[in-house]
Amino acid sequence: MTVVGPFGLHVRDQALEADVQSGLAAVEAGLLEATKSDVPFITDAAQHLVRAGGKRFRPLLVMLASQFGDPDAPGVVPSAVVVELTHLATLYHDDVMDEADVRRGVPSANTRWGNSVAVLTGDFLFARASHILADLGPEAVRIQAEAFERLVTGQILETAGPRDGRDPVDHYLDVLSGKTGSLVAVSGRFGAMMSGADERTVDVLTQYGERLGIAFQLADDVLDIASDSHESGKTPGTDLREGIPTLPVLRLRAQAAADGKPDDLELVELLDSDLSSDDALNEVLRRLRAHPALEQARQDTVHYAQAARATLAPLPEGYAKAALEELCDAVVHRAG
Repeated sequence: MTVVGPFGLHVRDQALEADVQSGLAAVEAGLLEATKSDVPFITDAAQHLVRAGGKRFRPLLVMLASQFGDPDAPGVVPSAVVVELTHLATLYHDDVMDEADVRRGVPSANTRWGNSVAVLTGDFLFARASHILADLGPEAVRIQAEAFERLVTGQILETAGPRDGRDPVDHYLDVLSGKTGSLVAVSGRFGAMMSGADERTVDVLTQYGERLGIAFQLADDVLDIASDSHESGKTPGTDLREGIPTLPVLRLRAQAAADGKPDDLELVELLDSDLSSDDALNEVLRRLRAHPALEQARQDTVHYAQAARATLAPLPEGYAKAALEELCDAVVHRAG
């Protein structure tokens, strides 16, 4: 059993390992090529996060999904480059919205060059992804456009907050379905579709990606509280400081509202206070790490990962299916 890629996936077959490693190497080369510009400054900014690394979660899913058809089909690697470029573009924009200082262990683009350059660089990456996408055919363009609409809608819904009377947790899961699930679903769909897999397999891997994407983001929510910056690549508590309603916080608020325990109410009050100082943030992190809401969020992550695994049932048994199941376990392990 061999570990493949920065995500730490265990692959049990040498031929599959070779295919996936080869595919990911081609994606990496494609990302560097797609982020080159005649203007050296643009190249520097556009390759900032590419060179910082990352788990390449979405390209990995494209490669695994392509195993249910012809993984060497010409559209597989370009489609993986498209989804990763799109993802990277959203990170540039997210860091501006969140005023983040660190991304993937390096200074964020907005910290290094300012908000305007970060936003425009994200736009540049979207443009390059669209250029590659145009060569993959009108169906691929339509699929990506629909996913991008869902992604932006999810971001807007997060910013707007739940409407009156809506359960904040249900609202948040809808947000994640759009913000994260949509593009991970496209990763599974493109991998299967570009490889020539049958329609049923394409549908299964699309649904799998959506559920796995939600689990992946829920694991990130847990990591924002439970990890240190070395593990997560960004400053712990970033979402807390910016007032972003992650699942552990929503679970805490629901519990405080239901039970009215003084300790819970006090912690909610601290969350709503000024967390700009490190001392204030660290105190909230310390208390949240010991609170049952964090464990409940971990269990929510497990639930979605298990749902993703169950989606795979119709697929034929084999090393590729086993690797997709292992990917569910790897997501849960991140939140452990």
